[in-house]
Amino acid sequence: MRFRKRDQSRKKATYVMGADLQNQQWRTPGNNKKEESNPLINVEQFFRPSCCAILNRRLIDSQFFNPYYEKSYDEITLPPSLLDTPESMILNYYSILREAENLTTRFSGGCGTVGWARLPFPIAYNFLTKGYQRKMPYSSYLSSFEGIGHTNLIKLYKLPNPDHSEPIQFFIELETIHGTATGTSGFQYHFGTVSVIQEDGYYKIDAITLTGEDFLCAAYHGWRQRGEDVVDIEYGGWCKLIQKRLPTKKTGYVKTIDVKGTDGNDYRFIFIQLTNDTDVLVSQLMKNRHEQWKVTHIDPTKCIENKIEE
Repeated sequence: MRFRKRDQSRKKATYVMGADLQNQQWRTPGNNKKEESNPLINVEQFFRPSCCAILNRRLIDSQFFNPYYEKSYDEITLPPSLLDTPESMILNYYSILREAENLTTRFSGGCGTVGWARLPFPIAYNFLTKGYQRKMPYSSYLSSFEGIGHTNLIKLYKLPNPDHSEPIQFFIELETIHGTATGTSGFQYHFGTVSVIQEDGYYKIDAITLTGEDFLCAAYHGWRQRGEDVVDIEYGGWCKLIQKRLPTKKTGYVKTIDVKGTDGNDYRFIFIQLTNDTDVLVSQLMKNRHEQWKVTHIDPTKCIENKIEE
C-alpha cells in the first residue's frame, strides 16, 4: 500500500480519532513541467464536499447507551453481537462514535449539548485489542478526539487479501465536524486503514492509521490526483514496467487499473477516489505463474533512485 509508516524511532506518534496520524505524502522525484501541467482538469471538482451516503447509521439510541452511564472503560463488557464479523464490527464502532464529541475551550462549536457528549468513548475503546490499548492508553485515546463534534463513516472497502491472513484490512474515509478556535464548526476529511484481528474469538481493531485530506493540493498541482496518470508516470515512465495499460474499471469510488508488465507479469492497481476527488493507491497485486493474484509492493521512488545512482 501507499500509506507509509512513520519512523517511530525518531518521531513520537500523534493520535487523531483513535488513530495513528500519517503525514500526507506527495511524490517529488522526476517532476517536470510536462508532468505538472494538465489543462483538461476542472479544478472546481477538488473543492467539493462529499455527497456519499453515511454508513455508520446503525440504531445506537438511548436504550443502547443506558447501561453504560457513568461507567469507565474497564467496567464495560461489549455484547458479542457487536464483534461478530470484521465489517459489521467496524460499522458498529463508528456508529457508536458518530455522535461522540470532545469539544474543548480550544476547539469549540455548536450551541449547547452536542450528541451523546463523551459517553460513547469508553464503549468504543473496548473495540480495540489489548495490544492497541497498551500502545494507546485511554487518556491518549480520548484526547485524540479533541475538537471532534460528529463523525461520519463515508467509505468502507475491504482490501484484497488473497492469502486470507491476518490482519484483515479495510480502507476507510471519515467526514468529521470539528470545533475551531473561533467557535464555528467546520468539516474535515481523513482517509486510512483499519486493521482487524481475532482476539478471544471476537473481531477487534488492532490498528488505525489516518491521513488528513487537503482541498488545495490537487486543485493546483498536476497529475498526482488521477490514478491513470500515477500508473503511467510512476510505474510506466519511472519504472519502465508497463507494456500495455488496459481500460480502467470503475465501480463507485473504487478504480481498478490492470496492466501488462514488461517483465511478463500482470499487475493490478486499485485506487479509491477521495472526497477531494484525488485517487489514492490502496493496493497493488501481481498475478503469478499459477494465475493467482498476490499482494505486492513496488515503490516507484526506488526506480528514480536507481537511475540517479547509475
